[in-house]
Amino acid sequence: MSSHVILSGTNREHPADAAFMGKPSPDEVIQITCILRRKDDAPKTQPGRLSHQQFERVQGADPADVEAVELFASKHGFSIVRNDPSARSITLAGKFAAVAEAFGADVDLRQVNGKTIRTRKGSIWLDPLLADRVVAVFGFDQRAVARTRHRVLPHADQSVAYTPLQVAKAYNFPTNKGVNQTIALIELGGGYASSDLITYWQQLSLPAVSVTAIGVDGATNSPTGDPNSADGEVTLDIQVAGAVAPSSRIAVYFAPNTDQGFYDGISAAIHDKARKPSVISISWGMPEDRWTPSSINAFNSLFNDAAMLGISVCVASGDNGSSDGDTDGADHVDFPASSPWVLACGGTTLTLADGKIASETVWNDGAGGATGGGVSQHFSKPAYQASVNVPVPVASNPTGRGVPDVAGNADPATGYVVVIGGQQGVVGGTSAVAPLWAGLIALLNERVGKRVGWLNPKLYSKLAPAKALRDITVGNNGDYYASTGWDPCTGLGTPNGASILKLLRP
Repeated sequence: MSSHVILSGTNREHPADAAFMGKPSPDEVIQITCILRRKDDAPKTQPGRLSHQQFERVQGADPADVEAVELFASKHGFSIVRNDPSARSITLAGKFAAVAEAFGADVDLRQVNGKTIRTRKGSIWLDPLLADRVVAVFGFDQRAVARTRHRVLPHADQSVAYTPLQVAKAYNFPTNKGVNQTIALIELGGGYASSDLITYWQQLSLPAVSVTAIGVDGATNSPTGDPNSADGEVTLDIQVAGAVAPSSRIAVYFAPNTDQGFYDGISAAIHDKARKPSVISISWGMPEDRWTPSSINAFNSLFNDAAMLGISVCVASGDNGSSDGDTDGADHVDFPASSPWVLACGGTTLTLADGKIASETVWNDGAGGATGGGVSQHFSKPAYQASVNVPVPVASNPTGRGVPDVAGNADPATGYVVVIGGQQGVVGGTSAVAPLWAGLIALLNERVGKRVGWLNPKLYSKLAPAKALRDITVGNNGDYYASTGWDPCTGLGTPNGASILKLLRP
């Protein structure tokens, strides 16, 4: 590899305690996705100003970079499976031994959670043809890159439960239905049963909501009927978003739970020129320290794409408090919620009386379930958070991006009534908050008459000062405590939909 150069930020280790099972077959055909840089001369564009056609022309891949990857593929005998200049993504296929050698990838077969998968150690090396052109390479490593952010409440523990309609009414959502809006849901496993959805819409006295499954990288809608599996996530997302905006179209993008699959699933939704989602909901994530810098930056660039196209992206902030489930004793935030281009959604415990808010505090059940939130160790504090007091995360990053931005009901003990596997149950978690806000944004888009897009700057500069969000000042998520104004538990607070609409309308 003397002529090759290291792709910065790609170093990783094999999973701890994962048993070595040998090497992949040299003749196994694998697919590798190369993510290209944005055009060198890409102009600075205001968010929400570009059509898909304009975006590809000014923000997509440079034709010279695409040509370089094509030349590289031809040189090594690889085929090109997919070439998407808008997403700056090219997928190559070839025999494992040849592909691994071409990228200097050290790959083993390891047993992880009872499954034998490929995992990678060390860095990716780039052929001189690709140096300074390729910013990320996905596909060698098959370990799960994200986990769901939903929590099923056992029947024995059930205390209070609400339908999404009751929560939306308490938060004063507009009463329109989301006509001509498409809400995209990103799912990394599981599935939904149409019979569950039919039953649910009937229970809520709603007409059948349009739901379409889109397969990415070979993944499909594959329900098991187990609410504790990924089915619980998928069904929760659909039923919350669909109940809030029943005239919208729900597009569910199923992708494998790998870095390649997750990236391709999000990219498929953002750059879908047929369905053109106006808002995306993501309820999957992992602590920032589980990602390589190269991966985080590539995903973050995707979320910037969404902002340029006027697409809102709502992401769950996590269900494991200020540690985000890590066991190193330090505080962590979840990615992709920590991306400055997304709306990070935290969680509360909501109590209603006669349909109105009686109390609302930070969700923390004291037994490990609590809203995620804190300060990014990867992303700097964005300009829109300049006026809020974000704690110092670590010495190496004295000014970090604060998470979350907003919040909503998430406690499973005050959770959402859902139907999964033919049975009614109660599910919570910040997983419910992302589709709740996505549904609200679909309603806002319809009433405003255009996409509200990347909301974060307006949230901090206009909506919060005008008290269009309900400030949550009681509770903690571990090491962080709620306070007046923004805090690392519930952000700026929970929505008053009517007030937000009033401030966003021309």
